[in-house]
Amino acid sequence: MDVNGKEYEVIRLLGKGKGGYSYLVSVGSTQYVLKQIHHEPCDYYTFGDKLASELRDYDRLRSIGIPMPKLLDVDYNKERLLKEYIDGKTIDHLVLCDEMRREYFDQIHAMCRKLYAANTNIDYYPTNFVVQRGTLYYIDYECNDYMQQWDFEHWGQQYWTKTPQFEKAFRNA
Repeated sequence: MDVNGKEYEVIRLLGKGKGGYSYLVSVGSTQYVLKQIHHEPCDYYTFGDKLASELRDYDRLRSIGIPMPKLLDVDYNKERLLKEYIDGKTIDHLVLCDEMRREYFDQIHAMCRKLYAANTNIDYYPTNFVVQRGTLYYIDYECNDYMQQWDFEHWGQQYWTKTPQFEKAFRNA
């Protein structure tokens, strides 16, 4: 795959979200995430211009001070984002393997204090968070105006421990 004419070797698909497919790619020994925006329907979420939303959300979260991968390049014609690769384990993996630590909860609560003060929610689903060298990163750029029903305490935290909701979502993981 390429971004603005620069070729990247695809290593593997990292995941598919509401807005696109994320691939682990490389140039030489340096790895990146290449997100390809898709236009597949999503019955529980409405999008306008997905690429513009990603860029707007990235700027918003950066200004709030949320730890996340740096945006390195944008290919507007092909609707692709090149992001820093944060190598580590996702929260869902840590929960499944009984490796969750209090400090990860402390870090998400610190993020929430910043986000709520800025009238903002992020997607607290555990696959959107990676721990690298003890630091929790939000690897998605999606954010929305704050609504209590979608904040961490009322929605997200049910997926950060082995609750029935987590077990149902990750039963076959």
